[in-house]
Amino acid sequence: MGLGAPDDAAVYRLNDDLALIQTVDFFTPIVDTPYEYGAIAAANALSDVYAMGGEVLFALNIAAFPPDLPADLLSEILRGGADVVRSVGAAIAGGHTIQDKEPKYGLAVTGWVHPDRILTKGGARPGDALVLTKPLGTGTITTAVKRGAVEPAHLDAAIASMTRLNRIASQAAQAAGVRAATDITGFGLIGHASEMAQAAGVCFRFRFDALPWLPGALQYAEAWIFAGGAHNNHGFYNRLVAYTRPVADWQETLLHDPQTSGGLLVAVPADRLPTFLAFCADRGQEAWGIGDVAEGGGIEIV
Repeated sequence: MGLGAPDDAAVYRLNDDLALIQTVDFFTPIVDTPYEYGAIAAANALSDVYAMGGEVLFALNIAAFPPDLPADLLSEILRGGADVVRSVGAAIAGGHTIQDKEPKYGLAVTGWVHPDRILTKGGARPGDALVLTKPLGTGTITTAVKRGAVEPAHLDAAIASMTRLNRIASQAAQAAGVRAATDITGFGLIGHASEMAQAAGVCFRFRFDALPWLPGALQYAEAWIFAGGAHNNHGFYNRLVAYTRPVADWQETLLHDPQTSGGLLVAVPADRLPTFLAFCADRGQEAWGIGDVAEGGGIEIV
C-alpha cells in the first residue's frame, strides 16, 4: 500500500506472514508544556500504525528546534516522546534534528502486521456499525489555549485523550475480525469518514446526538473558537454531507474540527460488534456507537 491507494500508512509485504508498516508525522507545539507536547506528538505518530491494525517495532525522532531553546525544554520534549514509545515495548532508535525558528517534533515509525489482517479505509460494507474510540474536540480546545480562553480542567482532559494510544482499539478490531478503520486527525471526523466512505463506495450515517465530545468542546465551538483547519475542512468536505436534521452553524463547523491524536473510526460488522465492544470494555477502552454504513455515498448527519 502506498500512493496508488492512499491509506493511513505505507505497507510493504516481506513474505506471506509479515508486512512492514511505515509512517511519519510531526507538528508544531499545540500545548505549552514540553513533556506533554512530546508525548502527544509521539502518540499521534504511532496512531497510523494502529489504524492499519499493526504493532510498533521502533521509531526515529524527527525534530526542529530554535538554537536558543533551553536544553531542559528540548530534553523534556524528547523524554515525552520516548516514554510513549517505551510504553508499547518499542524503542526510539535514532533520528534527525535541524535548527528552525519554530519547534517541530514527531516520529518516523516502523511497525508490522500480518498481510491478511491489514485494516484499510476501504473495507466498510452496508450494515456495519460505526464506532469511535475517542471523544472529539481537540482542535477547538487547543485553539482556546492559544487564545488564553481555556479552562484548566478542559485542557487536562484533552491532553489525557491526545496522549492515550489507539493500540487497544486496534487490537479490538483484530480480535473481532474487523477490516475497515482509520484514525481521526487533521481532516476531522467528516474528512476522514469521507475518505472511508469513498474508498468503499458506501454512505456513512452519523447520529449527531450520539457523537462524544471532550469537556469544553461544545462551549468553545459555540463561542466560535475554531482552528483555521476547521474552516478549511468545512470548505472542502461539507459539500459531501447531507444534513437530515437541524444543525446550528457552529455545530456544523465543529463536525470538521481538526483532531490531534484522535481515536479510531471503525466499521464493525453487526454480528461482530459484541466481540469488539466486549474486548474494549474488558481493557478499559472507551467506544461509542455513532452511526452505521448504508448504500449510497457521502456522509449523512441524522
